[in-house]
Amino acid sequence: MTRKSATPSPALPLETYRGSVNAWECDENLHMNVRFFASRAMEGLAFLAAAMEMPGAFKERASSTLLPLDMHVRFLKEARQGAPLSMRGGILALGEDEAVAYQELLHADGTPAATFTTRVAHIEPQQMRRFPWSEKTRTRAAALMCSAPAHGMPRSIDMSAAPRDPKAAFAESIGATVVGRLAVTPDHCDPFGRMRMELFLGRVSDAVPNLLAGWRTEAAKAAAQADGVDKTAGAAVLEYRMCPRRWPRAGDLLEVRSGVVEVAEKTNRLVHWLFDPVTGDAWCTAEAVAVTFDLVTRKTIAIPQAQRKALEAKVVREMTI
Repeated sequence: MTRKSATPSPALPLETYRGSVNAWECDENLHMNVRFFASRAMEGLAFLAAAMEMPGAFKERASSTLLPLDMHVRFLKEARQGAPLSMRGGILALGEDEAVAYQELLHADGTPAATFTTRVAHIEPQQMRRFPWSEKTRTRAAALMCSAPAHGMPRSIDMSAAPRDPKAAFAESIGATVVGRLAVTPDHCDPFGRMRMELFLGRVSDAVPNLLAGWRTEAAKAAAQADGVDKTAGAAVLEYRMCPRRWPRAGDLLEVRSGVVEVAEKTNRLVHWLFDPVTGDAWCTAEAVAVTFDLVTRKTIAIPQAQRKALEAKVVREMTI
């Protein structure tokens, strides 16, 4: 999808990834799926941990690790099959037992593909007990301090909004649509037995076509009739915030409930709540800003007024992250 490219950032302190886009990581929109962007961010956190004197932070017998609490992602330029990618990162802030990490995933020419700002807690992995950083880690972190450029800052998502902890019964009462019913399998889990962070995005990605795929097709058809140019509807996320509440394990179930909360000329704001259908507790809440785009031209489709009104009629205003 073509968008105005961000200016490459000054070099960040540490390279945290170098690789490329595999064919099997690309989805029906012909670009790397959001889950694999997030998986790069998690790989990058392992390199940041090692640079902070925590080299085994993501091993099964680790004495401490980094637990993501809140992740903000901006998708700036799509990554397609075979594209070489690298990532650099650093530390924006360090508290007593928390840190905020910043990473940029880059195309070969240095143009940012995506940015990740992740607040993490320093925890003991088994009991998930938080405890302070060591002095050695604090010293190493000081050398990794950086600042986020303008294109890495939130644009359409309010990061000051406090995430909620909704219950499935409330979601049912306000008409939040069930778009996914999924199970956690062992291959979804990390060395500590918890579902990996990127699977929160991944399972929403698997489920959300049940909410908007038909509407996107109709919107593209109406836009084509208006300008006389055929269009094939695709979808892309521009910005994402993900806030885990609890961590599923193999054998747990996921119920994804999603709702459109805002409709604009080109964008839709969506909120996703992931529940444990057995207990009714939330695993995770998320917010996304998405567009409909033409799979051929890779350009955003402005939504015709009739289709905007149809979607506005389905807005679930009570849903917030």
